[in-house]
Amino acid sequence: MFRSLRALIGASIAAFGFACHGAETAPPPSAGVTANAEAIKQAFVEALKPTRAGRPVVAIVALNEGTEMTDLLLPHAVLKRADVADVQVIAPQRGPVQLYPALQVEAPQDLAGFDLAHPSGADYVIVPAMSSDADPTIIAWIQRQAQAGARIIAVCSGARVAGRAGLLDGRKFAGHWYDRSTLLKRHPGATHVPDQRYVFDRGVVTTTGITASVPTTLALVEALGGPAKARSVADDLGVASWGPEHDSARFGLNLDRAWAYAVNKAAVWRGEHWNIPVRDGMDDIRLVLAADAWVRTGHVTVEAASASGPITLRSGLKLLAGPGTPGAESMPLAPELQPVQQLDRTLCEIAQRYTPARRDWVMQEMEYAGVGTALPGRGAAAEDNAGDSTCPMR
Repeated sequence: MFRSLRALIGASIAAFGFACHGAETAPPPSAGVTANAEAIKQAFVEALKPTRAGRPVVAIVALNEGTEMTDLLLPHAVLKRADVADVQVIAPQRGPVQLYPALQVEAPQDLAGFDLAHPSGADYVIVPAMSSDADPTIIAWIQRQAQAGARIIAVCSGARVAGRAGLLDGRKFAGHWYDRSTLLKRHPGATHVPDQRYVFDRGVVTTTGITASVPTTLALVEALGGPAKARSVADDLGVASWGPEHDSARFGLNLDRAWAYAVNKAAVWRGEHWNIPVRDGMDDIRLVLAADAWVRTGHVTVEAASASGPITLRSGLKLLAGPGTPGAESMPLAPELQPVQQLDRTLCEIAQRYTPARRDWVMQEMEYAGVGTALPGRGAAAEDNAGDSTCPMR
């Protein structure tokens, strides 16, 4: 019976996938929340300060066939709001980039075109999680950028991609909790640092899960534009702080979580398909946090719906959209909230619509512990409000 239980759990987990790809074993608990957070943050900001004259160039590299949605769109949107650098999304080919777990955007520039426009390379390269962590074109391009002096910022399972480029051997790293054992096996001398959302080691940044992209990008904004600029952007987003504190012990796959997930997965659910009505100028951050969380429940698929076809998001990036599915429900969004606060609202709604266990699994995938932690906000924690008749900050 134990073998069949393990098989059921394993099959269920494999069928759904993880936030930024799975690994072979669950990580052990960490020793506790990192001390000296302010000193660590300031050292991180100092390490990211520009080393060249002129306006910095930030390249966010994507794989056309599959790139994690929040890892890509959220840093792009935050940096565009801050206006402290020239920011470009690039891919091996210009044109559509399939995002996962949902949506599709246009990459306006290819790698070769970027290289022609910036022969001395980017100042910073942001590497999201990708459907393949070993695409030879992407790997070779990252290696060239690192050799030319670019700081490489690997978000979530972007650490796998950076590792394939030889940038984790002998370095300290963060990474999504479910990647830890894989990265340690692959990279001789690599050392995992618990309890920190972002880690810098000799030109390479790694982060914990998806939601670490907010504090990491705000730290980059501080490095490029100063603390007042970072504070202004954070206030606009609804973020209280962007320090490195992260309680690693909250995240991992134990038997209870695996069993609850397997039971939920084995249940007969109504597959729901939702439209996301989109329009020009729509807020990227609110959109991506809600869509990523809802789709990760395993019960919802979403598509961008626009009668006029593709639309331009607030950041300037083009989102591909079609007419949508007639009669489909619309994905709930809360435009009255600041953008980052959307995640807590969505998690509360997930708990109400499905179960608290389903919400908790999404939080594990996104490596998010609730308001006041990975995405600091201004209300009670989502898990403390899951049983309320209304969701927090409504």
